[in-house]
Amino acid sequence: MNVCSLFRHIVRLAMISSLAAILLPLCFAGGDGRIHWKKLGDAQLRLDGRPPLTWNVYQPEKSEKKNHLVLVLIGRRYLALDYKSKQVFQVLPADLQAEGNGFSSGDLFVSDRLVPSDEWTVRDVGPAEQIKLTLKDYGRQMEIQLRHPPDNRAFY
Repeated sequence: MNVCSLFRHIVRLAMISSLAAILLPLCFAGGDGRIHWKKLGDAQLRLDGRPPLTWNVYQPEKSEKKNHLVLVLIGRRYLALDYKSKQVFQVLPADLQAEGNGFSSGDLFVSDRLVPSDEWTVRDVGPAEQIKLTLKDYGRQMEIQLRHPPDNRAFY
């Protein structure tokens, strides 16, 4: 085997492994790999104890089993929260495609868009899950309350 054919073989292997690294996560993601966000009409959002003028809260549809993810619109700023790993990510409006009352998106949780945050608390407050954190880039405390889904069991 000469040097040129060895080099071509190495390049082919590198291309195949790169392609596999890109495609394998998509194959195991299930569905089309997109997140379908639905608007939550019964959520509450506060910044420094007061509701913002313009805001909305979205969560993935129940079938996606990603109930620890939240998409928040505050004014014109979108933030994606993963309250299981206690991280916040900046979302560009171009990353969201409108779908009825909600959005669909690819993966919004990209490390180069991480927003510094701290003082996280996540707790059950009866009928809702309460998430509190401080956005360090603005120095403001954000509080979100997500109502628990209703229990569909019949009571006898």
